[in-house]
Amino acid sequence: MSSFEKKEQNLNQLIDKLNSLSLSYSQPNNELEKIRTEKKELANQKKEIEKKNNELMREHKYLKEKIKNLQLEVNKRSELEDKFNQDIEELSQETENLVSEIDKWQM
Repeated sequence: MSSFEKKEQNLNQLIDKLNSLSLSYSQPNNELEKIRTEKKELANQKKEIEKKNNELMREHKYLKEKIKNLQLEVNKRSELEDKFNQDIEELSQETENLVSEIDKWQM
């Protein structure tokens, strides 16, 4: 479980506990108002964390796709380089054969 999911679970549990609290004569009004304020703050923090998480997930997806595209490009260039090297090798071999033929004719 990621730390985000763990924090979210803890936050949800805390919000549930705050929701289950009922008004009673044993709780002073200022204490109850403090709990309500904390509840609102926690809910706002949760929304902000979820928003940031969504942004990070979008960025992660974008970067993952970009890496994939770059890898494809690298592979394509590598294939072109291999083909180029092969062509050079073939031309070199043909040149050697021609030089050999010329040497035979000159003798």
